[in-house]
Amino acid sequence: MFDSLSDRLGGVFDKLRGRGALKEDDVRAAMREVRIALLEADVALPVVRRFIDAVTEKAVGHEVLRSVTPGQQVVKIVHDELVEMLGGETPADLDLAAAPPVVIMMVGLQGSGKTTSTAKIAKFLKEKQGKKVLMASLDVNRPAAQEQLAVLGEQTGVATLPIIAGQAPVDIANRALQAAKLQAIDVVMLDTAGRLHVDDALMAEMRAVAAATTPRETLLVVDSLTGQDAVNVAQSFAGQVDLTGVVITRMDGDARGGAALSMRAVTGKPIKFAGTGEKIDAIEAFQPARVAGRILGMGDVVSLVEKAAAAVEQEDAERMAERMMKGLFDMNDLRTQLRQMQNMGGLGMLAGMMPGMKKAKQAMAASGMDDRVLVRMDAIISSMTPKERVNPALLNAKRKIRIANGSGTQVQDVNKLIKMHQEMGKAMKQIKKMGGLKGLGALFGKGGLGAAMPGLGGGMSGGMGGGAGLPGLGSGQLPPDLQNLLNKK
Repeated sequence: MFDSLSDRLGGVFDKLRGRGALKEDDVRAAMREVRIALLEADVALPVVRRFIDAVTEKAVGHEVLRSVTPGQQVVKIVHDELVEMLGGETPADLDLAAAPPVVIMMVGLQGSGKTTSTAKIAKFLKEKQGKKVLMASLDVNRPAAQEQLAVLGEQTGVATLPIIAGQAPVDIANRALQAAKLQAIDVVMLDTAGRLHVDDALMAEMRAVAAATTPRETLLVVDSLTGQDAVNVAQSFAGQVDLTGVVITRMDGDARGGAALSMRAVTGKPIKFAGTGEKIDAIEAFQPARVAGRILGMGDVVSLVEKAAAAVEQEDAERMAERMMKGLFDMNDLRTQLRQMQNMGGLGMLAGMMPGMKKAKQAMAASGMDDRVLVRMDAIISSMTPKERVNPALLNAKRKIRIANGSGTQVQDVNKLIKMHQEMGKAMKQIKKMGGLKGLGALFGKGGLGAAMPGLGGGMSGGMGGGAGLPGLGSGQLPPDLQNLLNKK
């Protein structure tokens, strides 16, 4: 997501940061490169012009050019303008403040991911906000469209309106409202029909449904991979239907991100959700500040923590904490952590969210290291016997050959995994020496690890991102044993 744009902007700002002082010509030259980067990312031209004008006006001011860190100041200005372009500091939540049942109408072209997004948002409302949701398909044109929503309802555990053949969309919508009132439903989600292109019949049908149900939210679903076409579609719908927000699908496959950057400025409506994958839970509330941070390589620690909280089972966390206190770490523990990384989106997703890890992510891509590495590691551990997992010291040459053959890997791959396990085991013992988790928490002050987060900067030392010590902490602030451990390559 935004990879190509992020790479281009990263190169521009690296030049600015490397200079002790900036002249107005330096800023204007950088803005020309930013302009080209945004156009190549398929951002709409009027949006690019407004953005560059706003940034340039602020960046050539005396307070920036005479600043102690002018390069960083320019990056901050660009970040703030990106946040504004994407929708502002405050995320746009769904407006459900009305007497139930609250109606959410989903609109968009055929193939944009409307039905899947309906199910994803319904699951989100059910699990994150505790809402009782009913989904109804009004698509009587596309074959098996209503059956598709019914199947998604079973997968998500969300109720769907029973299908009655031959009913018109408005009649289905009215029946959904009646059923919702009888069943004390909080939210009714109406999945309307789409077309291959915008036409009068589609718009008339949507207006009729809206008139019959008075939706609190009308969300336009657009496919980010269609670039400027997505923006054109949004303009067409905005002129015909009273939109309240936008849902962008397939954000994970769009390396440019032009549709997302243009959508708010073109429609005047906030982006409320972003689809980030094919899985039914691969959707997230759109957070402009977090997305801007990812684009500029600043990371997204908050989303990373939220993903970790969702991926880590409470029992596993308590078990791991107990074992850390004892300085224990076996292959079963390692496999648990590898699987949690996969559940959180894999190596690429994690690296993209961590501040200062942009170069590490590029190095991973250049070396061919991807999420298949996690799968291979898991296969190697699965090929071990229960005794070997608990006691890796049993792994002699003969056992390693058996494990390599069983997992479809090489003996050197098994050795690499064993070495990785040994290093992590040493880290656990270091944490035990420091007093366990309480001692580690005291290391970061009264505010714990979160207190150190605002100063995130250089990444881990030892070849990952440069810098000294832990992110947010200067060199010399760590106990010697832990500092030496971190400095090992």
